[in-house]
Amino acid sequence: MIKILVIEDDAQVRDNIQVILELEDFDVILAKDGQSGLEKAIASSPDLIVCDVMMPQMDGFEVLSALQSIEATSNIPFIFLTAKADRNDLRQGMESGADDYLTKPFTPKELIKAIQIRLDKKEKYKQKYTQKIQDISEQLEHQLYFDHVTNLPNRLSLREQFNQRLAKTQFIAAKTQMLPIFCLSLDRFNQIQKNLGYDSSEQLLKAFVERLKKSLDAKIFLAYLGANEFGMILPVVEYKTFIVDLANQIKSQLNQPFIVNNQEVFLSASIGIALYEKDAQDIEKILQKAKKAMYKVQENGGNDCEFYSWVLDVHTSRRQRLENDLHYAIERGELSVHYQPQVSLKTGKIMGCEALARWSHPTYNMISPDTFIPIAEEIGLIDKIGEWVLVQACKDLKKWQAFGFMSLKMAVNISVFQLNKADFRQKSINTLLANNILPKYIEFELTESCLVQDLVMAKQKIEALNSLDIRVSIDDFGTGYSSLKSLQKLPFNTLKIDRSFIQNVETNPSNSAITSNLIKIARSLGLKVVAEGVETVGELNFLKQHQCDGIQGFIFSYPLPASEMTNLLREGKCLKIQESLL
Repeated sequence: MIKILVIEDDAQVRDNIQVILELEDFDVILAKDGQSGLEKAIASSPDLIVCDVMMPQMDGFEVLSALQSIEATSNIPFIFLTAKADRNDLRQGMESGADDYLTKPFTPKELIKAIQIRLDKKEKYKQKYTQKIQDISEQLEHQLYFDHVTNLPNRLSLREQFNQRLAKTQFIAAKTQMLPIFCLSLDRFNQIQKNLGYDSSEQLLKAFVERLKKSLDAKIFLAYLGANEFGMILPVVEYKTFIVDLANQIKSQLNQPFIVNNQEVFLSASIGIALYEKDAQDIEKILQKAKKAMYKVQENGGNDCEFYSWVLDVHTSRRQRLENDLHYAIERGELSVHYQPQVSLKTGKIMGCEALARWSHPTYNMISPDTFIPIAEEIGLIDKIGEWVLVQACKDLKKWQAFGFMSLKMAVNISVFQLNKADFRQKSINTLLANNILPKYIEFELTESCLVQDLVMAKQKIEALNSLDIRVSIDDFGTGYSSLKSLQKLPFNTLKIDRSFIQNVETNPSNSAITSNLIKIARSLGLKVVAEGVETVGELNFLKQHQCDGIQGFIFSYPLPASEMTNLLREGKCLKIQESLL
């Protein structure tokens, strides 16, 4: 029942209003003065207040002002009653916040109409407010459970969906049934995002989602986990072949390119798979294990799927240990620099060496650079390690120059992260000056994949190094899927042919054709050519016959610690070219 508070000091008027309102089925609360009316308004929270203006002690304006200062009563519809019909009084009443103004005497019809209009208006406001609250709640609900970019359910939705399916699923006693969870990540997407820009990569992500959704069965629940990773709950299955078939089906959806801004973009995906109950029972733990399997796929090059295995826990634990320990490797003296000689194929003499970082871990012994260098890049330590290697290489080179090996060149590997640092050039020259090394004796080796990411920027960086008389070589050429034609625009000095093209070069027609042509083209461009990973006499003979400038590899020497490299130089060891050609 609607409650109406009547505040009126005239008893007869108050009683008349009560009769009129009760005949309309209103619940009437009476107050004989302003103070008691204020107290009853606070205590009973009426739906509407009818209040006389002229009252002793506390008039109607003061009552209204007091009510509006209290949050709980500030929005209660308020109608003034007064015998004064002066325009100024009316204006004062309305300006003070009253909803209406009735002049005494008034008819029952006028009173009821005024009250009904205010109640109707209040109801409309209430409905509008309720609808707005509902709309906001629905928006918040959507934001809580859905990703705003892909419009896919998010991690929270995935968790609830998993629990719902689990509640409905009855696993048989033999436990031959499996509830698979996929964790899928788009390979190289961070690099694609850098190349395309945020808006275009967002379009690409949406296009991928639409294509994936169309290919999936309605029973498969797809969610976006963030950071270009997706989670999927599959229906209960009894055979792993169904799971593998689905993974392959997803991969096949990526065979065709996506078109973004009239540009073709190819995607591939790494998929990790974990199983409820076999691998874990909690959805978060299942996702963690699926991610471990996914990371393993990524480490192996991506574009594949793998089931979780306990072996991955050992691998992950080792990886985490390496990440932590690498932070302290320099301070603990665990890092060292080994040097692999580079030999001239004209004289057979050592013409230089390549500085190679080595890590002797207290638990895992020697850690391959192929393992710890990518970790250093991921956790932001590559700058620190790269600078340290350059310092050690300069110190050792200075020592060898003091022994009389004045023409010896030092090659040092540089990562794209170092090259892109604004202060890399200045830091490098500072290191050379501190060790009294002339820049012409230093050669920075940059991988092909590092250079082709941004040819314009690479050219500027290399020209800046050349201006200091520091030479630059392209390392592992042939593994970055770029053409020599595109790279010839860069002012580098040396081309190093990757081991994969040197292996069995004398008997492998493909390697033979590639290597011989690379040497010819490089020489026509005025580049020096060094072959990496030379191990056999046959490989050496082929390179000599095709006028390769130099080699490095096990056929002459393994990478050596500084002390053993010193001995090798003092011994004057040479590659006996003529004997190798017999």
